[in-house]
Amino acid sequence: MKIFKGENFLQFTTRFKNDLVCKRYLAEIKWSDGYICKKCGHKKYSERPDFTRTCTYCKHNESPTAGTLFHKVKFGLRKAFHITYEMSNSSKGMSSIQMAKRYGITVKTAWFFMQKVRRAMKSSENYPMEGLVQVDEFTVGGKEKNKQGRSYNTKKKKIIGAVELTEKGKIKRFYSIRIKDYSSISLNTLFEKHISPDANVLTDKWRGYRPLTQNYQITQSLSLNGEHLKELHIVIHQLKSWLRTIYSWVHPEHINHYLDEFSFRINRSIYKETIFHKLIERLVIHKKSSYKDIIIATK
Repeated sequence: MKIFKGENFLQFTTRFKNDLVCKRYLAEIKWSDGYICKKCGHKKYSERPDFTRTCTYCKHNESPTAGTLFHKVKFGLRKAFHITYEMSNSSKGMSSIQMAKRYGITVKTAWFFMQKVRRAMKSSENYPMEGLVQVDEFTVGGKEKNKQGRSYNTKKKKIIGAVELTEKGKIKRFYSIRIKDYSSISLNTLFEKHISPDANVLTDKWRGYRPLTQNYQITQSLSLNGEHLKELHIVIHQLKSWLRTIYSWVHPEHINHYLDEFSFRINRSIYKETIFHKLIERLVIHKKSSYKDIIIATK
């Protein structure tokens, strides 16, 4: 198949001019390794005009969207492709309110599909950070007057973040996750998911990192108002500004998905040509999610 490359919006709209073209693109991705009937395992099929495939043995029908995060998209695949394109290519992102106005759908519908896209943006956790890595904790959810250092305000969301640097000290990758407190057990969550034991980790003097030195190469030094973790704090500032400007407020149970979205764009900033295609692949591979699946955690 000819994958879509580039960031030109006119080229994008020309390529994906209707729902049928989008469905064909999904079909080519979904069955790129060959067709296997999910019901009987047979490999021969007939193809319908809408690219649905019918097993020649048991007659089971399967559409390109079945079982994917595009499953039962009711507002049209072309609009879904456009939302995915905007979320992958826009450095600042857009709120569900903005998406709803732009594509003529309800805010609820826009939010639901955008949450699906964020789930596809989640890291595979198969490639831990190596080399020089900076780690620190921070909070999101508003400012506190005359407050420096760690916040224990229960209304603020506690986050731990890490940035991997190149040999020249440039930002390479960034990951962050929500934590319930600043204990070593909570801090270790990020290390287990995203940091290699061989990485050279730099952080501040917080005692919560001390137990982690048994498994990781950690150097602790005075914070100096974040100066010794300058690159990390630049990214943290960008993250806070993004959340505050675009979304204003995010539910605590959904914050990790927004953090995944931010990291996805940061980590693939040098692969802009193929970022949309790779995200579509993830949406196809990811198992389908219902509205109930997404909102259940908030109740």
